[in-house]
Amino acid sequence: MSQVSTLRLLLLRAAYLLLAIGGSFISWVQILDPAKKWELMHGVVVSMLAAMSILALLGLRYPLQMLPLLFWELAWKTIWLLRVALPAWRSGHMDEDTAANVFACSLAIVVAIAIPWGYVFQHYVKNAGDPWRQTNRA
Repeated sequence: MSQVSTLRLLLLRAAYLLLAIGGSFISWVQILDPAKKWELMHGVVVSMLAAMSILALLGLRYPLQMLPLLFWELAWKTIWLLRVALPAWRSGHMDEDTAANVFACSLAIVVAIAIPWGYVFQHYVKNAGDPWRQTNRA
């Protein structure tokens, strides 16, 4: 079993703290504003960011168990950068909002650096997965 160093655990906790604080500033200010009216998809995004900020707090206590949250964060930002930002940049149609989001999504590099990839390989790739059904042992 690969061990994760104390430094790597601290880096993970810093990544979770970044997610918790960043998600809170973006979402909770809007959620707690009773006068705020939302379009459907804006409400979905804000709600998801709020949930992520709460789950990121669990990552401070359980940094390895909450790794799937960091995988999700890294995955959606990478997909957005490749599918939305890159084509906009290539076509010369990068507006200010998209550019600002590119900067915010590029902070995912912190998450990628913090993830203990050796541990991920050992526990998510090399180890056997959970069984699909229970086997009865007499």
